[in-house]
Amino acid sequence: MGTGRLYMAVAVSGFRRFATYRTATAAGVFTNTVFGLILAYTYLALWQERPHLGGYDQGEALTYVWLSQSLHMTVAAMGGGGFEDELIERIRNGDIAIDLYRPADLQTWWLAVDLGRAAFHFVGRGVVPLVFGMLVFDLAVPTRPATWLAFFVAVVLGVVVSYGIRYLVVLSAFWLLDGAGVAQLAWLSGIFFSGMLLPLNVFPGTLGEIARALPWSALLQLPADVFLGKRTGVDLLTTYAFQAAWATALLATGRLLQTVATRRVVVQGG
Repeated sequence: MGTGRLYMAVAVSGFRRFATYRTATAAGVFTNTVFGLILAYTYLALWQERPHLGGYDQGEALTYVWLSQSLHMTVAAMGGGGFEDELIERIRNGDIAIDLYRPADLQTWWLAVDLGRAAFHFVGRGVVPLVFGMLVFDLAVPTRPATWLAFFVAVVLGVVVSYGIRYLVVLSAFWLLDGAGVAQLAWLSGIFFSGMLLPLNVFPGTLGEIARALPWSALLQLPADVFLGKRTGVDLLTTYAFQAAWATALLATGRLLQTVATRRVVVQGG
């Protein structure tokens, strides 16, 4: 089996793995829908007081709410993508040594797993909340296929950025033996800086500039802006370049730390 086919098979396996958790998926859909309602009515009150806050009208703001709930698990903005706990445990008990000696690359293997996971959540937990939001509220849903395609590309890039962040969290366990603290920090950063609670365009001054420059903005804020038609033409290409640059930087850093960690395992294991 060629390398490309191997990782494709791993991604498909990741999709099927999460597809078996039907009860958890149904519970997650229900939870996202409830939180969507809470946030939607909160946004309604806020946008009635401040129309066009952050450059969004009320319909766009409500669309942002339901889109963020739909993408919540796809981009794993708060972590918990599924592979982190398993891989940290393998580092802790030493089984990671076996993984490092396999012919498949560790970083690429788990990226394939995560892409399969994201694909399932995009369908399994993303469709119902968005459709529910469309039925209950007047959302600004794109009508042009090109906008949907541009949105899908932004989501995929956002997933890769998310994986890059979470892989670094996992690698910290080589030195800390327990990545819980780093994971908690990443979780808090993901909630605040991805735009999950409030669009980053609403953040004022320097705080807004910093928030939009951090990698978490690539997870939700940028795909949402593409979906809403806020980024087209040159702005769309700039968005992709921003996401790709962060994905490349994070994966490269992960590769470097993986190399250092591999040497650490070899030294400790003799």
